[in-house]
Formats: sequence, C-alpha cells, structure tokens
Amino acid sequence: MSNSLSHREEQDLIINVKSLEEENRRLKEQLSGYSIIFERSLDAIIIFNKNGEFVEVNEAACHLFEMEKEELIGKRFNLFLDLVPPDILVFQQSMLHKFGSFSDELLLKLRDGKIKHIEFSMKKDAFNQFDLAIMRDISARKALERERIINEFLFKDVFNRAVDSIVIFDEFGRFIDVNPAFCMSLNLEKEKLLNLSFQQFVARQYKDDFVQLLVELKEKGTAKGELSFIRFDGTVKMFELTMTSNVYSGFYMAIMRDVTEKKNMEIKLQKSEERFRAIFEQAHEAILIWNDYGHIVNANPAASRTFELPLNLLVRRNLLDFVDNHDGRVRRVLEQFRKTGEIRDELIFHMPNGEDKQLEFTMKQGVIDGYHLAIFRNVTERRKMEKELQESEQKFRSIFDHSMNGILLWGEGYRILDVNPIACEIFQATKQQLLAEPFVKWIPEKEQKVFYKLIRKCEQSGEAYAEMTILTKEGEQRIIEISMKKEIIPSVGMMMLRDITEKKELEWQLRKSDTLNVVGELAAGIAHEIRNPMTALKGFIQLLQGSIKEDYSMYFNVIMSELKRIESIITEFLVLAKPQAIQYQQNDVCKIMKDTIDLIGAQAMMHNVQIIADFEENLPWIYCEPNQLKQVFINILKNAIEVMKKGGDVHVRIQKADHHYIRISVTDQGCGIPQDKIKKLGEPFYTTKERGTGLGLMVSYKIIEEHQGKIDVESEVGVGTTFHITLPMERVEKENEDAARI
Repeated sequence: MSNSLSHREEQDLIINVKSLEEENRRLKEQLSGYSIIFERSLDAIIIFNKNGEFVEVNEAACHLFEMEKEELIGKRFNLFLDLVPPDILVFQQSMLHKFGSFSDELLLKLRDGKIKHIEFSMKKDAFNQFDLAIMRDISARKALERERIINEFLFKDVFNRAVDSIVIFDEFGRFIDVNPAFCMSLNLEKEKLLNLSFQQFVARQYKDDFVQLLVELKEKGTAKGELSFIRFDGTVKMFELTMTSNVYSGFYMAIMRDVTEKKNMEIKLQKSEERFRAIFEQAHEAILIWNDYGHIVNANPAASRTFELPLNLLVRRNLLDFVDNHDGRVRRVLEQFRKTGEIRDELIFHMPNGEDKQLEFTMKQGVIDGYHLAIFRNVTERRKMEKELQESEQKFRSIFDHSMNGILLWGEGYRILDVNPIACEIFQATKQQLLAEPFVKWIPEKEQKVFYKLIRKCEQSGEAYAEMTILTKEGEQRIIEISMKKEIIPSVGMMMLRDITEKKELEWQLRKSDTLNVVGELAAGIAHEIRNPMTALKGFIQLLQGSIKEDYSMYFNVIMSELKRIESIITEFLVLAKPQAIQYQQNDVCKIMKDTIDLIGAQAMMHNVQIIADFEENLPWIYCEPNQLKQVFINILKNAIEVMKKGGDVHVRIQKADHHYIRISVTDQGCGIPQDKIKKLGEPFYTTKERGTGLGLMVSYKIIEEHQGKIDVESEVGVGTTFHITLPMERVEKENEDAARI
C-alpha cells in the first residue's frame, strides 16, 4: 500500500490543518477573554469540587474572603458558614441538587471574626464535575436597608409618642397623617381628621396668616408662626407651629405646640400686674420695695402705719436702720437671705418713736425690676397670746398624756381628734390608727343603739355616763366605762375611758364561785337525803324479788336499772360537792376514747350520725382516772349527737398539742353556739338544749379541772362546734404545785 497522498488529499489536509489552527486560535482568544473576565470581574467567582473545596478563585474572591489565593485553594467553604443555621444549609444544598442552580443570601464569618453579608448564585457541574459560584458583598447595602428601616421605625415612634402635635399635609392643607397628640388637642379621632384640612379649624382672623405661611413654606422650605384653632365644640386652641417641606414622601410636615395655657397665662399676668398695684396700695400688711443696699425705694400706706413714719420719710430710710446690726440673729437672717434669695422669719424692729415691735416678714430677691420685696406683719400681740396659750397647752398635755384613764377628744361626727397613751392601750392601736376615725367604728353593731342613746343624752344634758363593749384593733372585745362631756372647748368634746374588763371578769368569777359553792352544798345535801331512802328501797326490792314467785323479773330489772341511774346522778352531785379521792394512774387516752365511741356508737347510729376517729400514732400515756374521762367524753359526744337533728359526721381527733400536753378535739356539724353564749358554758344550770339541766358540762368542766387540764370551745353559727380538751402528760401533785406558786 502506498504512503504517498494524492494532490487533492494533500490540499484537503492543508485546508483542514489551517481550519484547526484557526479554531485553536479562536478558542485561545475566547479563553483569554474568559480569563480576563474571570480575573477582572467585580464579583467573586469560585470553582468548587464535590467536597466543597476551593479549586479556583479570582482576585475579587480573594478580596471578599480577605485571603491570598494560595491560602484559599483547598479550603472548605463550610469553614466560613458558622453563622448559617444547619437547616438553612441543608435546604440550599437540596435546592441546588434539585434544580442544578440556585441563588440566595448568606452570612460569611471570616477568619478574623469579621462578618459579611453576601448574595450568591451557584451552578452545579458547570465545568465537568466542578461547581461554579458567583458571590457579591452586599453588606453595605444591607446596612443601609437596616438604617432606613430603623429611621422609619424611629420616625414612627417619635411621631406617635411626641408630646407636641405632628401633622403631615399636602400643598392644599389637607391632612395626610396626624399623631395622637394632635387628635387629643382637637378632641377628634384620627379617622375623622384624615378627611379634614387646616382650613376647617383655623380661626377667621388667622386665615390670611395661614395662607402667608403656606406661601413662605413653598418658597423657603420652612415657615414658623402662630395659629388659632377653633374646635368643633367651640373651644379655642392656640398653637405655635414650625412647617417643613418634602420630609415625608413629598408632603409637608407641621410640628405644633399647644400654647393655649401660655397665652392665657400672659393675659392673666397682665391682669395680675394691675391687681398687684391695687393690692399694694390697699393691703393691710406692710410692703416695702428696697435695693441691694437696703434703701427703701417704695412703700405702701400700711408700711407707713407699721413703721410709724410718713411715706415721704419712710422711702428715704434704710431698712437696716430698724434692726440691731450687732445682733447675731439679724446677721444670720441677712446672710441666709443673700444665699437663698428668699426668707421667712421674725425679728424685733425698733420704731423711730422708741417702740419695739415683733414683725413677721417674708422677703424675696429681685422680684420687681431687680428690686427686693418684703412683706411685714405685726405679730407682737399674737406672739404674747401664743406664749400664754402654749404654757396652758403644755399643762393640759402633761395631764392628758399622764392620766391613769384613757382620754379621747372628739369633734364633728364624733370623729377622734386626739387620744392619750392609755386610750391607745385600751384600743390596742396606735394614735395614727385612731385619729380621724368615727368612735362608733370601735363599737360592736349590737351595742351601737346604746351608744347613740348615750350621744342623745350627752347632747341634751351636756354629759353622759355608761358601760359598754368596744372592739380593739385586734378584734378583741373590752368592757369600758365611758364618761362624756360636750364641748369642753368649742366643737370639741371629751371622753374619759376606763377599762373594766378584768374587774367584770373577777366579778363574774366571784359570782360563779359563789354559785358553785351553793350548788356544791345543795348537791351534798340532796345526795345525802336521797341516798338514805335509796339504800332502804334497794334492800326491800331485793327481798321482794326473792319472795314473789310469779315472773316479774323484767320489772325488777327495770327498777334496779333506774335505781343505779339515780345512784350515778348522786355520784355526779358529789363530784360538784367536794373533790373526790381519786387514784390517778397512767392510761392510754386513745383506748379510753375508743371504748367511749364503742359505747355510744348505737345511739349515734339511731341519730344517723357517724363518728370519725383520727388518732396520732405513738401518743404517750397520761395520768388520769379513766372512768371520769370516759364520763366527760360521753357527755361531749352525746351533746354533739343530739345537736345534729338531721345526722352528719362527728370528727374526733387526738394529737400532741406540744411537748407537755395532749389535745382531744370533738367537732360536730350542728347549729353552732353564738359567741356571747360560749363563755357561759359550764355554769350551773346553763344549757343550750330545750330540756337540758347543764349538769353534764358542769361536771365535765369540773373533772377536767381536777385533771389539771382545760376545755376550750370554738363555734360558728350554722357551721358547727369544736370542743378542745387539753390534758397534761405529767401530773403535778397539789403540794408541789402550791410550792411552785409560792
């Protein structure tokens, strides 16, 4: 086969070579152009591999990342994306994979900590397996946008919060926008104002002034002036305003300050100057006008009378001529006046006729055309009277404060004007808590009729006396003696108060003790008189029971049962008659209560009452007589059951009151006991039940007292009653107790 080419083939080959050379030259020129564009582009151009590493960057990219090209090549783009949330990166990558290209914005964090806001466009597989990204720094633009938003926000904030009225209007004076201050000034809602204009409010006499302001505004860009607005309700408002053009979307803005009060004050000031002249001439007080050196430049007729000199001679004198300049008090007054510019004080002034007068004065610097003003009042006689009155008041105050009884002064409406310390103790309140309060506030409602009756008696006869109950600040009731005197001085009355609560308590205790003694003696006599025939009855009944053959055992059982009941009543009487010789021993109070509940359980069920027991665990035993305690528990539980006519729950709780006492609480859901009746519980023959004798509770109180304990009662009408029995864990023998008291 021949290797030589034909002439035509050689020609075709030459043409093809030239064509390829031309194409190669053109591609080189195009590549050179692309290279120039790549390097000189103002936008950063970056080529990434599939790992997100920089493969090629242009000079703008180096400037954007503030790194040399050699430093950037091979670094991962993710190193600069610390500020971008991971979910945003995932989203952007998914969009790039889905569509092949993607544009968005990012925050770059450079290695020196600088942050740049960029706008980018990416194209996937732009060069075989390489991705192309074009980035532009838009940090400055973003900063301007933020500044514009902030400025708009600040303008709106100032617009809405401004104290002065702000109005945006067009060239014809029509309102485009108004702030809340302007709405408040005209007393109209914003929606109504935006349909109106300046011309509808400007007073007729200011119409020309407003037109002139608009002309000046259009010519110079700003204008200032005053306008009078007439509101729809007819009232007039005066405004000082400053207008500016093209400050808001080509519209005009007016900042308006309400000077209505200021204008009114100017008018009043003018009138007050006229009044001052009239007052100056007609005033009863002496008025002097004087200069820095003390020379009197003007004086009113009253000053002539006070200083005992004709006006023409008084205005030639120096104010310092009337005082003792060597007196330290005078020097201090003058020094203070120079420092503070005003002073109010009193001094002795020496009159030309030799008389001394004590003058009260007020001085103020530079109030009238730079001259000083002084107003004088003669208080010589008043100070003399005040001194006498003060001495008298000191005597009264000493008696008032140190009195052994409470003293209260009252005025109009029987409101308290003053109280002494003893009265404060009676009311358990401070003086400030009592002052200005009506006295009736401290009297219970049920006794207020008695108080008003006492007032009427005092009004008629000038004085009155009574005993009544008052409420203290803590809500405690106290019994006091009240002695009232009407108008010891004009419009002021006096009350003498004496707390006799303890006295009444002692009297009540004494009466109760006497009653108990009588009841004890009566009980002993009755028990003795009944027990003798009872013994005979029991003996003959027992003999009779053996001799009668027919079966009357049921009757005999009933008779014997009733006789035993009579014996138990006699035993209760003897408890009242004298202290019993009882053997105290340690017992479980919880067991005694359980036995009592079991004993009385049947009666409770008959009355539809459930007894709920709640005993604290590991309670110590106490020294007691169990049968007597059981008697007390039975009395209280029976009372609780009987007061609940419709049934209910009785709660029995036993717990430690403290380290030395145990508390037994029995709570019912009955009708409750009024507070005034609780105190009488335990008295002989006092009961709240229709057919009761009162002996049950009286015996219970006696038994608990013998056990060195106490019974407390809490009750609320309509809610229920709780009996608290407090018993000591350790019993103190009587001899030891008496020795301890001694």
